[in-house]
Amino acid sequence: MTTSSCSTCDDLVAPAPASAAAALAPGATASRSAWLAVGAIAVGTFVMVTTEFLPVGLLTDIARGLNVSDGTAGLMVTMPGVLAALAAPALTVAAGRLDRRTVMIALTALLLVSNLAAALAPSFTTMLMARLLLGLCVGGFWAFAPGVGTQLVPPAAQARAVALILAGISAGTVLGVPAGALLGSYAGWRSAFAVSAGLTLVVLLMQIWLLPALPAARAIRPRDLLRPLTQRMSRVGLGAVMLLVAGHFAAYTYLKPLLQQVFGLSPGLVTALLLIYGAAGFAGNFIGGQLVGRSARLGMVVTALLLAAALAMSTLVGDGLVAGVLVVVAWGMAFGMVPVSATGWMLKALPDAPEAGQAMLVTAFQVAIATGALLGGVAVDGSGIASAMLLGSALVMGAALVAGALGGARPAQALSAP
Repeated sequence: MTTSSCSTCDDLVAPAPASAAAALAPGATASRSAWLAVGAIAVGTFVMVTTEFLPVGLLTDIARGLNVSDGTAGLMVTMPGVLAALAAPALTVAAGRLDRRTVMIALTALLLVSNLAAALAPSFTTMLMARLLLGLCVGGFWAFAPGVGTQLVPPAAQARAVALILAGISAGTVLGVPAGALLGSYAGWRSAFAVSAGLTLVVLLMQIWLLPALPAARAIRPRDLLRPLTQRMSRVGLGAVMLLVAGHFAAYTYLKPLLQQVFGLSPGLVTALLLIYGAAGFAGNFIGGQLVGRSARLGMVVTALLLAAALAMSTLVGDGLVAGVLVVVAWGMAFGMVPVSATGWMLKALPDAPEAGQAMLVTAFQVAIATGALLGGVAVDGSGIASAMLLGSALVMGAALVAGALGGARPAQALSAP
């Protein structure tokens, strides 16, 4: 969620842990050091998500450099997704009452190791091992970072703190691909991971310096994680998110090959369009925030319909620059709406169990990333890039149907904002 959509944040932010809130006077204002600490977490989430999506913009280059097919190279997206899906709930329980400062610093250190290993990978096997380390980081960051934000500032500032951290996630989501492609086009794909490692080192030093002690309010028990599966609206949301994200990544993993091979664009134009994709994503993030503020179901349905249309359009509009721009703008805007729509749905569906809802959302999101990338790879290797686009569109349309048909809240569970 970008900071431009903060008008909806007050409805989406869960309460801070009691122990953190109690440490601050009710009328206290966040200090400069507290906001610097929030910024360190936000930059960390940006680097983490950027690293997660670097292979999308570099996929063909890495495939050639490590002598594997484009479909096989898609495992760089699939495998960390699988591990992140397991890591989010597992780390949430395993962390117990461990100081969250220690948790965040450990995750950032692991991210540094992952980036260095990827930059130096002599083989595709080594690259996959580096990406598995990344999977642990992804699951951990998504599970802990929002809660850490609420612990760093007093209650009145928690909405802004969480918005800033979500902005880091959203920025990484929409900028990771064009940033990687731009670096790769000038200095090779290894340089993208090397630069990411350098940024991670800066973040690690910032967190060591800025983060105060962050004791956990209470330990999350394994049975707490089952809460989202017992509530109707959270089950519907998880199902819609899985279809939406799987459909997106069945196609998104092969966005660069689509622009090069189907639309016939040069590497320079592809890089420019990926930057346009990122800009459109920011606009979509703002639009998604406004829609979720009105109704979680509206946000999810509109997001899914726009994304399904963009993916289908990629097979129908022909080739060339104009067609590529139309597809990229619609696609980028739609995906910019995905994180805020998914987060908004779950926080409104489970206002009294935000930690459990977030952990299960991370699991659903990462399972869907892995599944979508795997299905897309099979489709590309078997029938070409267009088949992955059509598969993705069909899955995303399923998400629209699930959210639209089953997402009507009962009176006691209304999802629309007050």
